[in-house]
Amino acid sequence: MFDDEADESVPGAGRITRGPEQLPAIQRSLGSMLYARIASDSEREAFRSPRPGGGWESWSWARSGERIEELAAGFLALGLRPEERVAIASTTRLEWIFADLAVMCAGGATTTVYPSTHADDIAFILSDSGSRFVVAEDGAQLTKLLQQRSEIPSVERVILLDPLAVDLSARTDEWIITLEDLAGRGRALLRAHPTAVRVADAAVRPDHLATLIYTSGTTGRPKGVELTHSNWTYEGAAIEALGLIRADQLQLLWLPLAHSFGKVLLTAQLQIGFTSAVDGRVDKIIDNLADLRPNFMAGAPRVYEKVYARIVSMTDSEGGVKARIFHWAIGIGGEVAERRISGKAVPAALAVQHRLAERLVFSKIKARMGGRIEYFVSGSAALSKDVGAWFEAVGLPVLEG
Repeated sequence: MFDDEADESVPGAGRITRGPEQLPAIQRSLGSMLYARIASDSEREAFRSPRPGGGWESWSWARSGERIEELAAGFLALGLRPEERVAIASTTRLEWIFADLAVMCAGGATTTVYPSTHADDIAFILSDSGSRFVVAEDGAQLTKLLQQRSEIPSVERVILLDPLAVDLSARTDEWIITLEDLAGRGRALLRAHPTAVRVADAAVRPDHLATLIYTSGTTGRPKGVELTHSNWTYEGAAIEALGLIRADQLQLLWLPLAHSFGKVLLTAQLQIGFTSAVDGRVDKIIDNLADLRPNFMAGAPRVYEKVYARIVSMTDSEGGVKARIFHWAIGIGGEVAERRISGKAVPAALAVQHRLAERLVFSKIKARMGGRIEYFVSGSAALSKDVGAWFEAVGLPVLEG
């Protein structure tokens, strides 16, 4: 297999991508993207979410669409009007995605709030965006909102995702409702007006506001960026046109959805139709890779830098023959990767050494990450050249874009 031409089937071969000359049809809105995906792939798996007791719950596109539509109808029942803002303050989880898509289908716009945002910055974001409703993950997020209630007069309702650890018995008004309360209102509206959500989505134009993404606020007051439906739908079509992601792939999605990188991946999923296992717990990434055996995962450079540092330091601490074999294998892998990327032939002797390195070292690293990773994706900052080269040597290329 090692001849004078680069093997394009090998991860890392021909790594520079170029923009496509022609894009697939661009959908009118994120809601229309969702409805098109449901129509074509209703029974295929769309999402997986972790069960409280362990394991994963599977959601088809049809089932996901039903849940999203009743939440969208719930927002309409609350009086959400076109382009009005709904803030989401939560870690990455399936309910975040469903709430976001529900807002899109209802014609509203999502305001992003990092769950680590301080109470005064949350108040600033909600006031600056004019958000009418807030989806809050748990008691910790609710406490921050209650502390700032007098500063956020535009907020009419808080929708709580996890009410189990929160005592709502002392409520004197309906400022706080649960996600199930919202869904119940939606089901009631749909019984009376079955097409309410479809009508709302049909009124959404490509230039309508879809998202107000705010910075994390680490260098001053958070700053908001307006993104329209066409910003997202174009991105989805452009990613599909590159041909890097297929509909039969499984993604592990843990990135903060308050960041544009995470939202881009969601848009790509709507466009292409691959499956996403959604779990924002950073401490579960390695376990989830082994359990789910995904085909790709995206992350910030620090994640790959930590994996690299941990594996290298653990091997070096053991020392001896094992460490020498490890570093020999990385050297061989690096030489092979460099040749493949540049389109050069891999000599027979080097190919034999590489197969040995694969069996002794690389296969074990890959198995720890599920054994099916085709590539990782890095974004939001530049990846260290040394870290990228190390992953390339192992046979786990990290794509940057």
